[in-house]
Parts: sequence; C-alpha cells; structure tokens
Amino acid sequence: MRSSASRRSASRPVGAAERRHAILARVADEQTIHVGELARQLGCSEMTIRRDIRRLERDGFLRQTYGGATAHVTRSFDISFNARALLAAREKRLIGMRSAALVEDARVVFVGIGSTAEQFAQYLPARRDLMIVTASLPIASLLGTRPVRVVTVGGSVLRDELTCVGPIATATLSQYRFDAAVIGAAGISARWGITELTEEEAAVQRVALDRTDRVIVIADGSKVGVATPIVVAPASRVATLVTDPSASAAELAQLRDLGVEVVTATRATPARPDPVRDSLAVAGA
Repeated sequence: MRSSASRRSASRPVGAAERRHAILARVADEQTIHVGELARQLGCSEMTIRRDIRRLERDGFLRQTYGGATAHVTRSFDISFNARALLAAREKRLIGMRSAALVEDARVVFVGIGSTAEQFAQYLPARRDLMIVTASLPIASLLGTRPVRVVTVGGSVLRDELTCVGPIATATLSQYRFDAAVIGAAGISARWGITELTEEEAAVQRVALDRTDRVIVIADGSKVGVATPIVVAPASRVATLVTDPSASAAELAQLRDLGVEVVTATRATPARPDPVRDSLAVAGA
C-alpha cells in the first residue's frame, strides 16, 4: 500500500526536503520509483525528481540497482535508510573534523561538494592566510562570514544541489594551483577509483584534481567499494582517504596496496584547540 506522501496531489509547491521524504517513503513501501508518476504527484518536473534521487544516493540513503524487464521505465533501489543512515550524520562530522586537521599546512584548498564536504568546511580552523575555492554554494555561504578567503567558481548552478558546473566553472578552476583538493565522492573503489553520479559534477572534480598533487577523499563507509556511473579519477590519484570504521576492510586493503593512505575517523577530538571550530562542534552536536 502506498504511503500518504506518495498519494498526495500536487495542490501546492513541495520543497526539496518534503520531496526527498516522499521518495524515501515510496521506496520503503514499494521498492521502486516511477519518476514520471512521482513528479506529477509532487507538482514538479521529472528532472527535479532525478536530481533528488541523485542527492539521496550521494548521501547514502539509496543505492541504485538496474535489471528487470521494466528497467527502462522503473528504476529500482535498495533502501539503506536504517540504523546506518541514522548514524551517517555523526560519522560525517567525525570525518569532517579529522580531515580538517590534514590541511593545516595548506594555503590554497579546493573543497568539493556534498554533505561530507560541508562537514569538512564547518570544522576548518579560521585562518586569514587560507584560501578556499569551491563549486558548492552552501560551503561558500558557510565559510563566507569567517576570516577565510573564499572563491566560488561560478557558472551554471544545479538546482537543489546548489553546485556550480559548466565551462565557466572549469575555466575558473584552471586559473588556480591547489595545495590540496578535498572532495567527497559518490563512490570510491580500488577498481574504478573516484566515481560520481553526473558528468557535470565529475567534470568540475577532474579539473580540480588536475590542479593539485594532493587529493584527499572524504567518504563514509557506505561509499567505499561502491562504483557509480561516472569515473572521475583512478584510485592511484588519491593520497589520503578519510572514512569511518564501517568501511569494508577488504576494500581498504586494496586501496592501501595502490598507495592510498587510509585514515579512520573514530574520535571527535580536534588535533588542537580552536575556539571557532569548538563552538561549531557544540552547535552541530
């Protein structure tokens, strides 16, 4: 039986959070998503629903699968919105705190997109000699009121994700050299390397990685061993992977064999005291 959220008629505009809740409710009830039907019920375009699905998949709430005679009409997902999902916010905070300590010697840093990257930005120490370049408008907004120089790459903005993409974004990135690039990933595996969900976002990530020698991937355990459709870079380009204890030990061993340093975030204690970071940690707890 369908949930009340999935049966709702689109009598008023539905916000992003409500749409994504409706998508999760539909998957929990039926294990499938009919993009066109859901778009009609929620009063939005099919492209908006697809963007919501990509964001939910990026954040670990859904895992996309293919197969079956109706695969071209219906996309089926295995839902992982359970205890693992409830822990994800805490794990991402730990990853954010641990990875922020890895760039204390950097002056120019590219910061990628996604909820884990936003946690990294939240726990960055306030430094006037630090420049952050990002394609994420939420991250730019978060850091814009702090004593850090922030550069957004401009270009076309993907609705809901609020990510800058396109030729203007990549041209802006090509003007910089980064001490480090800190990026999230929809998937990271020894075989396929860093993978993303859309070519637009992957193109921006590729240019940023070409402008640095030090690539730090921050990804919770649900992303490790996963390969999504668009390849960004091979695993050998990754200097450090910061993840949590739920990551596959076998996959981490393969990544180490390729020269990737693996850091497991298990403690919420910053490397050294910082009043701004500590106050943010309390507020985000």
